[in-house]
Amino acid sequence: MEKIIKIFEKNKGYARMKDLRTKNIHPRDVTKALSSGIIEKIKPGLYKLVDYPWDEHGSFVDVCKAYNKAVICLASASSYYDLTTFNPAYVTVAVPHNTRGLNIDYPPVQVYYFPHKYYNTGITNVETQSGIFRIYETEKTLCDLFRYRKKIGEDIMLESLKNYLSKSGRDINKLMTYADKLGVKEKMLPYVKAMV
Repeated sequence: MEKIIKIFEKNKGYARMKDLRTKNIHPRDVTKALSSGIIEKIKPGLYKLVDYPWDEHGSFVDVCKAYNKAVICLASASSYYDLTTFNPAYVTVAVPHNTRGLNIDYPPVQVYYFPHKYYNTGITNVETQSGIFRIYETEKTLCDLFRYRKKIGEDIMLESLKNYLSKSGRDINKLMTYADKLGVKEKMLPYVKAMV
């Protein structure tokens, strides 16, 4: 087991089955490490070390490691930016609309299939102790909340916008540029005017 743990530690807490095989780790040893609770399965062929100094954003990194086109969005992004008190029980992620079956065992995810115009806009990388994950910028997140307000809930959308507009670092011009590009400016503008 020590050999397995060292491989995971060398790879910042993650390892793929093919990498373990090249280091002469037998699949039955991986199964034993899984049943002992030393490692967890994220998706078929991808595992993480349980006892590793993960931070609170480890689940975001897990999802982005499991699928390199996943982008943290909507409620999870709003929570990350401290715009909402809502703490989703799953990670909300966006993927391109033609993506086929996302097979992630852990953490629980809610997948949104964004058309390319919406998917490709406003992605930024965040580096944490747990690793790097992709997330939409704050202003893009607010526009997405407006687009999906019927699915996500108007309360989260309104709370997020209100909290954003009360921050000293707000950028209303950037917000309106995104809103215009993503087709939600007409819906968003009255709320912005009422809250500013």
